[in-house]
Amino acid sequence: MQTKNKMFDDLGQLMTNAMGVAQGARDEANTAMKSWMDRWLADRDLVTREEFEAVKTMAQKAREENEALSARIAALEGKKKG
Repeated sequence: MQTKNKMFDDLGQLMTNAMGVAQGARDEANTAMKSWMDRWLADRDLVTREEFEAVKTMAQKAREENEALSARIAALEGKKKG
């Protein structure tokens, strides 16, 4: 009976070790994939959301200033004619 318990203990230990190895391999694969994805994205020269929003705000402001200047020019041209 003692032999069976030792065998089950050894088998349990083997399974525990196998699960640890599998977990380690999974973690390593995740790290490698994240690293690869970070490099791939960096090579694409993509902008961050913050950079995009900043440029979007600048473009909106420039558009508004352009419209105001266009209206001012039109008003000045109207004064010349009249």
